[in-house]
Amino acid sequence: MDRQRRGVFWDVLAGRVPAPAAAVTLGWELIEVDPEAGTIEVAFAADERFLNPTGVIQGGFLAAMLDDTLGPALVATLDEGQFAPTLDLHVQFLRPALPGRLVGRGRIVKRGADVCFLAGELLGPDGRAVAVASATARIKSLG
Repeated sequence: MDRQRRGVFWDVLAGRVPAPAAAVTLGWELIEVDPEAGTIEVAFAADERFLNPTGVIQGGFLAAMLDDTLGPALVATLDEGQFAPTLDLHVQFLRPALPGRLVGRGRIVKRGADVCFLAGELLGPDGRAVAVASATARIKSLG
């Protein structure tokens, strides 16, 4: 990790600012990030708190995990003083997700001056895809 870089993503990783509460709830963990390539791999710790009545992870948690995968793929590339709210998120659920460690892989598909297109997938504890997503985000300046 590059502790010299600044910006929301890098400040959280370096401990200069606290991690977002949603990321903490999801058990977000960075595995690998490549800002030059616009890719990221993260992990989430899904436990029984995330289950629906049928004993699988509720879809809203999977969508949140994908949002917390795709967004950081872009945010890791931003300059200090910028952020990128998600404008839309389209999730397709492929199969039920069981509790355990889920891995998200995200990438920047196309980056414009202020609008970016993102894509990624979420893998279950067995390594098989449980959901895929695409998103649009807009780069904005803080303040």
